[in-house]
Amino acid sequence: MTIVTTERLSLRPLLPADAEDYAAMRFHPEVAKWLPPAPGQALEGDFVEAAHAAIERFAGSWQQRRFAPWGVFREGRLIGHAGLNFIEQFDGVEVLWSLHPDAWGRGYATEAARAALAYGFETLELDSIFAITLEENRASRSVMERIGLTYRKRVDYKGFTDIVWYEVDRETYAERMSSAAR
Repeated sequence: MTIVTTERLSLRPLLPADAEDYAAMRFHPEVAKWLPPAPGQALEGDFVEAAHAAIERFAGSWQQRRFAPWGVFREGRLIGHAGLNFIEQFDGVEVLWSLHPDAWGRGYATEAARAALAYGFETLELDSIFAITLEENRASRSVMERIGLTYRKRVDYKGFTDIVWYEVDRETYAERMSSAAR
């Protein structure tokens, strides 16, 4: 099990026992409005069941690719998810994060996303990592900029036509890390 700790957070793969807390975060109305519907999610569906399905998909990705979204924990409490996700439509790896509204505005998304980038470039040796969000999602776009991603283009994704794409490659990431260490 790949576990990463940061200054304030613990990132670990989600377990079936996390499903109820994960559903409360992932399907909270203020979070869900920024995310596409979860695969298999009915509009009036069982959110805990959908959370179990997501956790199962994440476990498969951990086995197949050695990455997936982690659960983000603060003082033992699940506050969100963050990590890496392969998107077939783009044949690439995105860095992603979603936090419960109670955890917004404290820098946790930036902290977790930086840990995910480090894992992607330093452990997995990926060539590039991107992030996407709705154009009007200023909070996520700010995180993208803080973690060193640069706006590249607009794309269509899962029926959304107003998606912005930010990206960083391994060489640029390494240069930034080297500069920050000086």
